[in-house]
Amino acid sequence: MKNIFKITLLFSLITNVNFNISAQEIIPGAYRINSFKKEIEGKKIGVVANHSSIIINKGESVHLVDSLIDLGFDIRKIFSPEHGFKGDIADGELIKDGKYRNTIDIISLYGSNKEMKVEDIKDLDLIIFDIQDVGVRYYTYLSTLHYVMEALAKSDKGLIVLDRPNPNSHYIDGPVLDLKYSSFIGLHPVPIVYGMTIGEYALMINGENWLENGIKTKLDIIKIKNYNHKSRYLPPIPPSPNLPNIQSILLYPSLAFLEKTPVSIGRGTNIQFQIFGHPDFKSKFFSFIPKPSYGSTNPKQQNQICFGDDLREYQIGSQIELKWLIESYKLINNKKDFFYTDFKKLAGNEILEQQIKSGIDIKAIRASWQAGIDNFKKIRAKYLLY
Repeated sequence: MKNIFKITLLFSLITNVNFNISAQEIIPGAYRINSFKKEIEGKKIGVVANHSSIIINKGESVHLVDSLIDLGFDIRKIFSPEHGFKGDIADGELIKDGKYRNTIDIISLYGSNKEMKVEDIKDLDLIIFDIQDVGVRYYTYLSTLHYVMEALAKSDKGLIVLDRPNPNSHYIDGPVLDLKYSSFIGLHPVPIVYGMTIGEYALMINGENWLENGIKTKLDIIKIKNYNHKSRYLPPIPPSPNLPNIQSILLYPSLAFLEKTPVSIGRGTNIQFQIFGHPDFKSKFFSFIPKPSYGSTNPKQQNQICFGDDLREYQIGSQIELKWLIESYKLINNKKDFFYTDFKKLAGNEILEQQIKSGIDIKAIRASWQAGIDNFKKIRAKYLLY
């Protein structure tokens, strides 16, 4: 859906008049301004947001920041994560600060410093966080959330998280991260797919003492209505440039392993995270050619014919698929350089790389994850809201 960023029906937002939503339609926290308006009235507010921070009404998109400004709330600063406030910057590219409506500072949390600075919030009373997550450990919005919470805890300021559904919330899978490999693509000891909303995850960061020196953030979660972890949810707009649709979002936990190898997952095409391939895979019939494009200025295997698989019609189950990673390793000619040095950070351990090199079968690999998953489920249960 095209993001129109148009202000409509503001009165219905503030008064909870019928919002043209059926009784059982999922209602994200951002739609429920009436639930937190008293907390923000008269306050100097910062907003952590991007292009996904929208409210949908009768098919039109209203950006949260525009809604709050037009309702008279005092928005002083915007903080943007990876991909920028407009969500149009390629993965990994540094993002400069900017302006919104020519008056409001936009401060990048994916620039020279990925951590929110205490000095940037000293003139604010609180922060609102509203970003569509996809429920995967290496999706960097979780790390942004962590550092926002840390800065606020150090400053004794509050955080309001406007919760949104997690499209990968229906299962838990993958190796739990070994803190030896903690990085911006995975800070916490959780599985790759952890089955929580970003609001629940914020509660877990606080409750498990994961912030520096165990400090706590004053936290308020604006809950989603008509939602549970088995609810099927299709984000109304792509959450980032290379996750263009629900199929890519559901395949992301499995295909992202290939990001830290020479294999392309379709960056530089318009079907990213729905295909994979490499020039060596000549036994495959499907082919594509990555080229510089929106969201990928320098794609892997640029201008090379890549042979591989088309997964656009693949029926995705409730688990991470390892078969594409294993098959790619078997087909590649240069096995010595298949795993990039930061594959361990993505996997969250050094074991998975060793298992694949040793030819361990999928069943045994998955069995090696189970104890960590079982322990995590006990931790997760303490913070569930749905």
